[in-house]
This record gives sequence, structure tokens and C-alpha cells, in this order.
Amino acid sequence: MDPRVLTWVICLLLRWAAAQNSLEVLNCCEGDVLFLVDSSGSVSSYEHARMLAFLSELLLPFSLGQEQVRVGLLQVGTKPRLEFGFDTFKRQSGLQGALKSIRPLRGDTNTVEALKMAKDVLRKRAGRGGGSGLPRVLVWMTDGVKPGDVVGPMAELREEGVAVLVVSTGHGNYQVLRQVVSPPTDSHLHFVDIDDMSIITDELRDALIEILRAERIQVRDISTDSATLQWRPVLSGLSGHYEIRFDQVPSGGGSGGGPGTSPSIGGSQYQRVTQPAGSNSVRLRDLKPETTYVATLTSKSNEQDFNSLSVTFTTKPEVLSPAVVTVSESGQTSVRVSWGPLQPDTVTSYLIEYSALPGGKLQTVRVDPRQNSTLLRGLQADTTYLVTVSARHASGKEKAMSVKMCTQEVTPALADLQLTTVGGDSVQVDWKASAQGLRGYWLTWEGQQSSVPGRHSSLYLPPDSRSTRLTHLPPSSRVCVSPIYQSARGDGLCCTAQFPSESLSYGYQS
Repeated sequence: MDPRVLTWVICLLLRWAAAQNSLEVLNCCEGDVLFLVDSSGSVSSYEHARMLAFLSELLLPFSLGQEQVRVGLLQVGTKPRLEFGFDTFKRQSGLQGALKSIRPLRGDTNTVEALKMAKDVLRKRAGRGGGSGLPRVLVWMTDGVKPGDVVGPMAELREEGVAVLVVSTGHGNYQVLRQVVSPPTDSHLHFVDIDDMSIITDELRDALIEILRAERIQVRDISTDSATLQWRPVLSGLSGHYEIRFDQVPSGGGSGGGPGTSPSIGGSQYQRVTQPAGSNSVRLRDLKPETTYVATLTSKSNEQDFNSLSVTFTTKPEVLSPAVVTVSESGQTSVRVSWGPLQPDTVTSYLIEYSALPGGKLQTVRVDPRQNSTLLRGLQADTTYLVTVSARHASGKEKAMSVKMCTQEVTPALADLQLTTVGGDSVQVDWKASAQGLRGYWLTWEGQQSSVPGRHSSLYLPPDSRSTRLTHLPPSSRVCVSPIYQSARGDGLCCTAQFPSESLSYGYQS
């Protein structure tokens, strides 16, 4: 073996062993990364080993497997070969071992055929339920010697949503490579000498993270005193637990820092909760209103190391009931008053005060804290009232809100009474009614000149009646229609019937 190759293999082993003990796994990303590695005859064994060593260092921090980063590697030669697919490795140990055992293919640089295989691999992954919608990345590592017509196939990959990144060891055509990479070019296209590849490790890794970054931790259902912290269950199937610490952000620390940031804990009085390995959420309680917090999630397991994840959030401002008061079901003598929000855990009682304006007598109603409305009765019709809803809170605070309301004016129960003469002694009686809750109508009639003793001069009609016919009426009879309410008879309307002839007998006909 070439002494230089042996030296690099030893360095790689030492570096990997040290990293296993010191480098935390990046629980940050989710997606598929396919490496297209040139191992044709133009690439020496030394250069091939350097490329694989570079990949080993580049990928070492990532978490692998389902809902993490999946890695595949396809080598370019006369007959391109898929060394391993996306579902092959779920642990870094397996991936690192595979990278050490790969041998170059040699032969021609058949990149076009390799791209056909790459497209097929990436399409299959996108078509499966687990990979649909996830980021897909192709990283092409080439020495730039006679790659073939790659512009078209690379364009097809980009059109299908695949991000294309390129690492060239110095002999590539810049114009061609610039066409094939996905923007931004400055972070997705790298020219580097084979002996200096480590200088682009961090930059290329950052570019991958930017594409693959997943929202691993988030805060939902934020209220004034609580919030739900959710995360990806990276410990599923492993032994261990999650530790969550949360505390107020120090004054002046701001509310910035979304998921993945690591703002400092405000002081030593942080709160701490633990959750089992199978969980993926926890409700943070006893928070202060309108306060910015930082929550830090640490996944603890003896089988694998994970980096801590942090997120900042701000609780909602305190809203004391009543924050809104509304009026509905307005009638002539009653109105419903409603308020909110309902806070039975913090409100001990509600007091409703109301009086007619101006200077009416003050009346009060006290209601249960679980109640958010009440019907005020016995009001005056067509009158403006001032209503105040006050809440006494368990904390000792009181809050009140006032509104003005108006009762409806009295609407006549009857309107437009009409008498239409029919022949010489009959009349058609028609009327319109608008009041609700009537029990019926009372009709009375009597002659203005004379009457016959013993004859009925009144009649009850049901509430759906709107007309009747009276016959054999005396001359100049006065006909009245009155509404009947539950407790009394209301004011009616009267009209006088005029006939061309006189009659001494009368009666009715419905």
C-alpha cells in the first residue's frame, strides 16, 4: 500500500476514535444525501482515499436513520455502482466502517450513466411515504476530468427538487460546474486541492445543514401561564430519558433565538422536568404572563450522544375577565348580558350592576364564576341602561367593564283595523298583528242607536286569526278588536260600521 495512503488511514482512525468520545451528534436535520464519488482511472488511490476520509469527517456529526439523515454513496466508473443506499446505515459506526472499506472502480468516467442511476435512487426515495416531501441532496465529488455531458441530467435533477452540490479537486471546468449546482453557488460549489479538503469541511457541512434542517423542537399552545414543548422522539427504541430545563430570559436578552439556538439560562432558579424516552411533549406550567422563556431539551442515553436543543418563546399577556361584554336577546322588558373570557379557576364571583339613564335606581345581580351570561328582567321599554360587569379574582384583583344597552320600544299588538261592509247588515273585519306571545283576540260590537237585549256582543278568536265576518249588525255599529295577553287584555282598536239600511237583529259568522 502507498505509504501516504496508509498514513491517512491511520489518521482517519485516530480522528474517528477521538470524535466518537467528544463530538455530539447533530440532532438537527432530516433528509437524503446521495454522494456521487468519482473513482475512475483518472483518480489515484491516494486521491480516492482522501475523498473518503473527507466524507468520513463531513458526516460524522449527523444522526442517521429514519427521521434523521439518510446517506447513500454511488461510485463513478465504467460501470457505476451503488455502494450503499439510504436505508443501509442507522448508526455512525456502520457508516464509518463502510467508508473505510470502499475500493475504487477504475475505468472510464461514466458520469452520465451514474447520474441516471442517481436519479432512479432519488426518485424511489421520494416516492415512498417516509421520504415524500423531505429534502434530497446530491453531492458530486469529481476530479473534473472528462465528466461528459452532465448539464442536462443535472438540470433534470434540480427540476425534480434535488439540491446539487459539487466538490472539485481542481481540474473541473468552472463554467460547466457553475451551471449544474443549485444556488447559492458560493456555498454549493467548491474547488479545493486534494490535500486541503479539510478546509471546506465546515462550510460544506453548514450548507448541508441549511438544506436538511428540521424543526426538531417547537412550542405550541402558548397561554398566559403555560406552553407545550414538542420534539422529535430521538430516543425511541433506546434507553434513557429527556431532561427539560426552562427559565426566564435575562432582562435585555430579547426574545430571539428560534429552534436550535442556545440562549443562556437566566439564573440558577430554573425549573427542571424529565420525560421518558418514548415521549415527545411536555406541558410547561406555572409560567408568568408576557414573559420570555428559554427551554432546553437534552436527550440522555448511554447508547448514543445527542446535542441539546433550545427554543425561546414568550407567554401571552394576562387577560383578566371581563375583557368583553356583549348584549343580545334585547326585548321590551329584558336583555341578555354576556361576558368573557370565562375564568372559573381565577374568578370568585361576578357582579352585574345596571340602572336606567339618567339617574335610575341601581340594581344588582351576583352570579356564579362558572356563568358567562345572565338575563336581566323587569326593565322599562324603550329605555337606555348602563350595565357594569365586575369580576373579583382570587388574586385580589378586580376588573370591571361597562356597556350601554337599550330595550326595545313598545310595538302595538294590533294595527290597521279595517271594516268592509258586505250587503246591508254585514261587515268583514280585518286586522294586522305584530306582537309575540298573544293568547288570542277579543271582539266586541254594539249599535250606537239601539240594541236587542240578550244578544251576545263579544267573541273570542284564537291567536292565529286575522279576520272574521259579523252579520246582522245594527246601524252605526262600533266594532273593537283587543289583544289577549297571559295576564290581561290589552288596548284594542275600534271602528264604526256604516250601513245604508237599518236592522234590529244582529249576529256573527266566522
